[in-house]
Amino acid sequence: MKNKKFSDIFADVRKKHPLVHHITNYVTVNDCANVTISIGGAPVMADAPEEVCEMVAVAGALVLNIGTLNGGQIESMILAGGMANDLKIPVVLDPVGAGATKFRTRTALRLLDELKITILKGNAGEIGILAGAEANVRGVDSYGMIGDPVKIARKFADVSGITVVISGATDIVTDGKRVLLVENGHPLMGGISGTGCMAASVTGTFAAVSDDPVLASAAALAAFGVAGERAAAYAHGPYSFKTALFDELAALTPEDLASCAKIRKQ
Repeated sequence: MKNKKFSDIFADVRKKHPLVHHITNYVTVNDCANVTISIGGAPVMADAPEEVCEMVAVAGALVLNIGTLNGGQIESMILAGGMANDLKIPVVLDPVGAGATKFRTRTALRLLDELKITILKGNAGEIGILAGAEANVRGVDSYGMIGDPVKIARKFADVSGITVVISGATDIVTDGKRVLLVENGHPLMGGISGTGCMAASVTGTFAAVSDDPVLASAAALAAFGVAGERAAAYAHGPYSFKTALFDELAALTPEDLASCAKIRKQ
């Protein structure tokens, strides 16, 4: 698939430096802030209900992540998401651990019901649970779903009107009509905590400058994957890989994405 449309989105990120409002988890919050900066955006991590509406009103995208969920955070997500919907600001939901507990699953389903989510990005287990398929999640780790993930994601996207992203060795991006497969990345990306959360941040940054969430998601995941491939070439282990990942994201250019993205239509 020709990559110029993806590299053009990346060029807009570098040019516009969109503000990305996060309501996210405390395990990876600093990584998500830094990955947003590295890819070209500007992060803000505000979750107090007293200010989330004001904050999201000046942002280009909102990223919601339920990794360390609590009642106050849910209130803030509903408030911020409602304001984002009113202002037509894209909302990315990362349903971390959906399926592991009833609380997480109910919350993810509530957010999907009460808010207009633009992009739902999760692993196979999380998306499978929310799509009503048979899937297995333990803690925040996916043990996969039963059935064809492309078909399940495509049907879920078609019914819900949401762009659905399943992250994995091959990332799946679909709006129910189009299906794009992203084959960039490296196994070391699964060897550190937080890469899924970081991928959601990169996705939100790209969605902030594009009116096509399918292309934005695929471009974001390809950029993140290319940086992972390059970081792995000289990393000595998981932590040196993490440092190199940020360095490679910061050094990545739209031209690099155009030449290295492995994105194909299904």
